[in-house]
Amino acid sequence: MNMQNYQPKAKLALAMATLAFAANFSVWILYAVIGLQLQETMALSATELGLFFASPMLTGALLRIPAGLAADAGNARRLWLWQMALLIPPLLLLPYATELWHYMVIGLWLGISGTSFTFGVRYVTDWFERNQQGTALGIFGAGNAGAAITLALAPLLVDAFGWASLGWFYALGMIFMLILFALFAPQHQSNLRPASTGSWKAQLRYFKQLQVWRFGLYYYFVFGSYLALILWLPQYYANAYGMSDGAAMAFTLFFATSSSMVRALGGWFADRYGGRAVNWNVFWLCLVCLFFLSYPPTTMTIHGVNQDVNLSIEINVWFFTWLIFVIGIAQGFGRASVYKIINDYYPNAMGSVGGFVAALGALGGCTLPIVFGVAVDLVGIYSVCFMVLYAVLALCMIVMFFANKADRFQQRLQQAQTSNFLEQD
Repeated sequence: MNMQNYQPKAKLALAMATLAFAANFSVWILYAVIGLQLQETMALSATELGLFFASPMLTGALLRIPAGLAADAGNARRLWLWQMALLIPPLLLLPYATELWHYMVIGLWLGISGTSFTFGVRYVTDWFERNQQGTALGIFGAGNAGAAITLALAPLLVDAFGWASLGWFYALGMIFMLILFALFAPQHQSNLRPASTGSWKAQLRYFKQLQVWRFGLYYYFVFGSYLALILWLPQYYANAYGMSDGAAMAFTLFFATSSSMVRALGGWFADRYGGRAVNWNVFWLCLVCLFFLSYPPTTMTIHGVNQDVNLSIEINVWFFTWLIFVIGIAQGFGRASVYKIINDYYPNAMGSVGGFVAALGALGGCTLPIVFGVAVDLVGIYSVCFMVLYAVLALCMIVMFFANKADRFQQRLQQAQTSNFLEQD
């Protein structure tokens, strides 16, 4: 196939992949909305709420590894269709859940929606040249805006038809997306796909490389904390600032939408300036914001000469939202830059390596809400969740600093060996 015919199909493939990813992502974070209702009706503790949020994230994370191996070895488009079909039964069962464990079991089943990213990465990278990968994956990653679909649509459905309607409407939506993708998503093309690196056992060797784990740690923050915040922010706004459920959803929607839509721009920046440079700047910006977000509401009494002076320090809801907005924008850039880096190092293993890194990142969406809940129950401070994120980010930056330092040393060493500096002496 010549490039004149190839380009329109590549654009169609990217558009359909982005739509399918958005539909799946909207299902994956559906529990962010349901959690507000369950916290009220079942009187859940913060730890129980964290476990509830973690259930779809857990399977979504763990299944990304075998999904990536399967996508590299087989047909990602066909696998993606099967994955969407398997989502329909748990959505139909959702209205019949009455106990917390019912919701958690269904959540584990719904978690297979998280593998859609892995199938999509493999599918999209088969259609674009290497120098276009950052932008293409950035556009595809904007499917994170599926979170906005749930945060905006689900409350409207609940108000109009009740909580039981969510499962039925989302099942119908997934059936529609499945049919749309089957009809219009073009079949794979092998023109731009790098040569296979061997069997799935051969692909597993990448998981032993420390560099791949580093990339996973970076993604744990830029994607895992993004997931965790989407799940946690509605109840945070409701509890810390006394907002109504609708207002809490609206503020969370602002965070999720803005962070998702800039991912394509982040991919362009990563193509132009390098994924590593973008990532480092993202980390510094988030570190500053998290420092302020971590500070809890504080009242101090200063004993003066003649009288006591009372000071009250608190981040109001507007400054809080601005800081969250900045973090969301930075995370959007960071998610794109990490996958640009992966494509630079492992262009022929985007399914397996990309799936492994995506799995580690998605584990953040599983583990962080639990850690948030336990920390809030133990410490009794709502802002302790941002202290946790600050610690995670500090670890990422330390690891990245020493990794970059080691890479620069290896580059200088190779240059010295190439120029035979010993003879020049």
